Amino acid sequence: MSAGETASEASIAAAAAAWRHETLDDALAKCPERSAQFVTAGGAPVDRLYLPAEPAAGDYVERLGFPGQYPFTRGVQPTMYRGRLWTMRQYAGFATAEESNRRYRYLLEQGSTGLSVAFDLPTQIGYDSDSPEAYGEVGRVGVAVDSLADMEALFDSIPLDKVSTSMTINATSAILLAMYIAVAERQGVPPAKLTGTLQNDILKEYIARGTYRFPPGPSLRLTSDIFAYCTQHVPKFNTISISGYHIREAGSTAAQEVGFTLADAVCYVETALNAGLKIDEFAPRLAFFFAAHTDLFEEAAKFRAARRLYARLMRDRFQARDPRSWMLRFHTQTGGVTLTAQQPDNNVVRVTLQALAAVLGGTQSLHTNGKDEALALPTEETATLALRTQQVIACESGAASTIDPLGGSYYVEQLTDRIEREAASYIAAIDDMGGMVAAIEQGYPQREIERSAYAFNRSIDDGVRQIVGVNCFQSANEPAPPLFRFDEVAARGQLARVQAVRASRDSSAVAAALAAVDAAARSRDNLMPSILAAVRVYATVGEICQILKESFGEYNEAFHS
Repeated sequence: MSAGETASEASIAAAAAAWRHETLDDALAKCPERSAQFVTAGGAPVDRLYLPAEPAAGDYVERLGFPGQYPFTRGVQPTMYRGRLWTMRQYAGFATAEESNRRYRYLLEQGSTGLSVAFDLPTQIGYDSDSPEAYGEVGRVGVAVDSLADMEALFDSIPLDKVSTSMTINATSAILLAMYIAVAERQGVPPAKLTGTLQNDILKEYIARGTYRFPPGPSLRLTSDIFAYCTQHVPKFNTISISGYHIREAGSTAAQEVGFTLADAVCYVETALNAGLKIDEFAPRLAFFFAAHTDLFEEAAKFRAARRLYARLMRDRFQARDPRSWMLRFHTQTGGVTLTAQQPDNNVVRVTLQALAAVLGGTQSLHTNGKDEALALPTEETATLALRTQQVIACESGAASTIDPLGGSYYVEQLTDRIEREAASYIAAIDDMGGMVAAIEQGYPQREIERSAYAFNRSIDDGVRQIVGVNCFQSANEPAPPLFRFDEVAARGQLARVQAVRASRDSSAVAAALAAVDAAARSRDNLMPSILAAVRVYATVGEICQILKESFGEYNEAFHS
């Protein structure tokens, strides 16, 4: 140790040298950085990583560490965006498969690097488009997918071995994943080459969103069956995207979003372990989905806290030994609930701040909302502007030039520690109740979110919290922006399509396949093979769900005062 050098400085220097030798050098050999030199707009060089010049405490390595190493506070990849930018994955889907396919191909032409599929409510809950329960909702908030014919049209001329696809689907995840696999087979793409993410997070439906179909027990069985099947057959696909986004949209705080989401993750891990899976076989394919709201520093700190807390849970609680099992990898979507119908142009600024928070917090994938989404689905023009927002941040802001640029900020580190403590206390409380399913049955997370939502909205009503254009800086006689118009005729055509599929398929093959699904549901066999066989012969989402309902029953939420 040189004169004037403290023990903690020497420790950080030694750890930095070890990180370069053990982690960084290999990463650079595999994936060189995007540029030989990164500079600010004024031409000043930007270092790869900044460390404390005079550390105030000796726990830097344990609390923050280095990118790509436990506890991953500063990022899950050794070079982060210097090596590869986040996936720009725009969320889209409406009306019919053909219309959605045109939007996907347009977004890919505009520079989107991944697809994210929105399904309509009947598909999400498991009703066919011609079911009475689907009336008025076909294709309205996402694309209608009834059978493999729709999935074939949805991905027509989109090579599934070259595009990563995220599917926002939960209660019917197994069916839609099976259809995706079947489409890939028809393209000549083996399941082992498919990449993407399946949301497959049913617990947050009971907590915050409501598109469930079956009770928690059978739903968790479907989740673990997907884990097991994909571990063997679809190893590059993320088998779940454990979602804090919808929890935040329902009104939670940032700390509640982290705490309840990671408590859901604990439940999924325990379910898989109880089903006989080994932690390091499935944990590396777990992924997460968070919201990004407008409080820039709190949001960036939230992502850092979530990574650190998750790493500790997986390493210490579940005894995972593969470092990939400790990594919290996540997709981010800017906050839909933060967008305002008043002065919608202001939403461009909100989305920019939120996207920047996600990037500063180290997201792996990002969707930016259109400025008009408080009023309607985004138009082509506003969807393009939302994508351009990401591209400007990536290419012009400098935020991608160094790793964890907010690391070491007294403010951000304090926020990171506070969110981690509060989130950990929620996980402990849920553990004391017997786990997340028991907590949901007691209404605990629902009540906590309701209280937070009420307090937040009361602060707006009282003027304590200012929302530009809503309770301050208001304008009169605002012109109405051009909005996306839903095609009712196309939606009605979807009913004819599903009926035509039923008329043209081999009805005896469908009956046999559905009988096999029923037999698997009533046994302990993995359901994925029988569901895959059923979709290959064009059994519909509604038909498969009806079979599962007969075995599993349906879930009806209890009222909690």
